[in-house]
Amino acid sequence: MSGLSWLRSAALTVGTLLLGGLSAAQAEPVSLDGTELWAMKSAEGRDYRIMISLPEGDVPYTGGYPVIYLLDGNAYFPAFHAAKRAQKRWRGVVLVAIGYPSDTPLDFARRAFDLSPPQPPERNEPAQGGQDLFLDFIEQRLMPRVNQRFKVDQDQRSLVGHSFGGMFGVYALFTRPALFQHVVAISPSLWWRDRYLLEHERAFTQQAHAGQLDLTHRSLTMWVGDREMPQEIQDMRALQRRLENLSQYGLRSDVQIEAGEDHMSIPFRVTTRVLEELLTTRRF
Repeated sequence: MSGLSWLRSAALTVGTLLLGGLSAAQAEPVSLDGTELWAMKSAEGRDYRIMISLPEGDVPYTGGYPVIYLLDGNAYFPAFHAAKRAQKRWRGVVLVAIGYPSDTPLDFARRAFDLSPPQPPERNEPAQGGQDLFLDFIEQRLMPRVNQRFKVDQDQRSLVGHSFGGMFGVYALFTRPALFQHVVAISPSLWWRDRYLLEHERAFTQQAHAGQLDLTHRSLTMWVGDREMPQEIQDMRALQRRLENLSQYGLRSDVQIEAGEDHMSIPFRVTTRVLEELLTTRRF
């Protein structure tokens, strides 16, 4: 049976659960059918735990499987893997969750570095500023390995991130728009560092108007809970309105507001809807 080899840091563990009278020391962590686990390093030697939800069925007529890259994999991989397998029509996708060799769902120190822009020295605790290094890891190391392992449709690559991960997704769209066709940013931290993304947005917009970008079939979807800070919701709506000016070049953008959800609950609430957005409602 293929399976994720003892997913020790994901949300589904039973390290402290008693099973049939077994002690916690005798119990084994849950494994997930239809998955693989890779250990990888960045060029700088940073360790990553890559969790793969394997595609099922024949290769699509496009010649390759669509791929969804998921940030904060330790926290969100089990939910996305389960939601993907629950619908037969979604099983023919490769889900690549990027996580860390940590015992917690969210490794705050590691994600603070990987997902953030540089900070002044006096504010750089924990260490931040690794966005471009992390993008290099994804583009130069992770994607080639995924391409080697699976037949991939290079026109069907998506990125999904929450909070800092959503902010990182918007940054990736603005700075490397060819890397992913679709970005889903759940509660992105657009306010971070005095809205530093505005500078990258201006450069991105200028390049689009100058005809320097191919934004055909590109999209940014932002999700937010209606119980989050009003300013955060306003920032997302404002960004979407500004990006509407780029629809003439092919970029599609929208904001979805989820009733009754807050910053920490929304990524689990919208899991199925994110997959629906990426795999069902449109052709990539």
